[in-house]
Amino acid sequence: MGDVVAFRRRPPKAKTLCLEGHHKWVVWKAKQFDVKEGKLITVHRCERCGKEKSTAL
Repeated sequence: MGDVVAFRRRPPKAKTLCLEGHHKWVVWKAKQFDVKEGKLITVHRCERCGKEKSTAL
């Protein structure tokens, strides 16, 4: 019998998921108040790429 060759697994490509619109949204609590509008907002931030989206309460 021959030698067994171990193959390495490639790390998952997180950037390609975000480029296709599959973000991993997490609530970001550091910024909860909009200074310009004077309203409370909820800021969601993607864990992989850092893109932000906000929703007003």
